[in-house]
Amino acid sequence: MTRIDLHTHSIASDGTETPAEVMRQAQRAGLDVVALTDHDTVSGLDEAARVADELGLEFVPGVEFSASIGPASVHMLGYYVDATSDELLATMQQTRRDRESRAERMVARIAADYPLTWDDVLAVAEPGATLGRPHIADALVARGIVADRSEAFASILHWRGGYYQPQEAPSPEDAVRIIRRAGGVPIVAHPASRGSRVMEPGRLDALIHAGLAGIEVDHRENSHEARATLRAIAERHSLIVTGSSDYHGAGKPNQLGEYTTALTELMKIQDLAGRA
Repeated sequence: MTRIDLHTHSIASDGTETPAEVMRQAQRAGLDVVALTDHDTVSGLDEAARVADELGLEFVPGVEFSASIGPASVHMLGYYVDATSDELLATMQQTRRDRESRAERMVARIAADYPLTWDDVLAVAEPGATLGRPHIADALVARGIVADRSEAFASILHWRGGYYQPQEAPSPEDAVRIIRRAGGVPIVAHPASRGSRVMEPGRLDALIHAGLAGIEVDHRENSHEARATLRAIAERHSLIVTGSSDYHGAGKPNQLGEYTTALTELMKIQDLAGRA
């Protein structure tokens, strides 16, 4: 059986390993096909592709594109995007600026109650990384304020924690269109972890009209009940179904290959991208 994991992160965004090390870990985990999908950056793709080739892995270039519905974040995975697309690069650059500005605002609020500074956040981030809440979490861990990222997100960084700030980002529909115009295949990431708004009938119709290709169904942040609902939605609308780990190295408990994508679904993605 071909083992396929289409959602991983490196230090180019908020993972804890280099793109090369992510590929090495993928081989150790027994994967055959792996995608690198860093947040709002394609800077790690060349390194990952080179090492994957050396290791005999099939590599799928990707990105996790930030979008939002009001104050709620939505993430859109884009596979086989043109990494030189001017529109894609410009949008991601603006989104990274907005993510950093949002992170600074959150740190300023947190600093009123905890011994945390923006320099603490910069100290735990790799140069050029897409800065965001995971780096604030790492700084909180380094300061001894929380034990790990999970505790940080369950408390201080939770949207009910009192420090949350909304992120400026394209709408999910615009994210889908931008990925499509860059030659990519858009799959909405773990939608049940963001609540049900992205899969409401009106919103889903708009996403499909914009070019949505599929849904990441099998993911630890989608409950068993939600997976059944999402799978039914995908079948009803002839959407691609994927499953992935959302691996972040030591940044999350997620393990490579804990959820995988069927080869038939990967072939549909490749066919849409002209990579069959």
